[in-house]
Amino acid sequence: MANYFVGDIQGCFDELMLLLDKVDFNPSTDCLWAVGDLVARGPGSLETLRFFKSLANSARVVLGNHDLHLLAIHGKLKRANPKDHLAALLAAEDINNIIDWLRLQPLYQECPEHQLIMTHAGVPPNWDLATLRTEADRVSEILKSERYLQDLVSEMYTNSVDEYHSSLSPLKKQIYCINALTRMRYLKQDGRLDFDCKSPIQNCNHTELTPWFELESKLPADYTLIFGHWAAIMGQTNHPNRLALDTGCCWGEHMTLWHLESKQKITQEKLKDVKRS
Repeated sequence: MANYFVGDIQGCFDELMLLLDKVDFNPSTDCLWAVGDLVARGPGSLETLRFFKSLANSARVVLGNHDLHLLAIHGKLKRANPKDHLAALLAAEDINNIIDWLRLQPLYQECPEHQLIMTHAGVPPNWDLATLRTEADRVSEILKSERYLQDLVSEMYTNSVDEYHSSLSPLKKQIYCINALTRMRYLKQDGRLDFDCKSPIQNCNHTELTPWFELESKLPADYTLIFGHWAAIMGQTNHPNRLALDTGCCWGEHMTLWHLESKQKITQEKLKDVKRS
């Protein structure tokens, strides 16, 4: 059995298929882990979701910010961005089944036997493993419920919840969890999330901001944390246990696959002039 971890796909389905061909991925024996943002800017969001849904237990997926946004769009809470090629997905006859599958996916995946944690954007440095499990599992329980749109998705669009403490209301804890696990890049000096700066680290002119993965973490020191979301850093963290896999395929760069057993990265360049209705 081989374990493969793939960075943000963002609807770049053709590139994903080419990448999996390079490693002879076999769903009967191998497992494909995805760091979230399965959908959006590429032309193959529908095919991507159908593919991961078909893999069943051969896939491990976490939700990214674009995946959560799709829930809001399908629920008529938000309008689709024309730059996100979601028309075919939203018009698909199996869209309701796809959405029901998507909202069952967690915000984190854990592999204790390999001492791995996977989220979309990272884990706040001041969260230990127990806090991550508790807060993320609470969000997942709401997403599984019939009232997920009213009770959470409609409330999650705010930058005002940028720090975590025990006195937060249950809803604000859930919003912070979503903000941190799916949107986090830089942290301010007091530990609050910064939602504005998306620049590469070497180009960030805000001296008061620090990449979250450069701060001391309460997670077990021997755990590897795998994440995506931050294409601007192109997989570079300079940290042995923080593995960034978003390398900007949807922006014209490439998609990255990491093979756990060999610790090797395999890449696929963005295809040129790919068109799909």
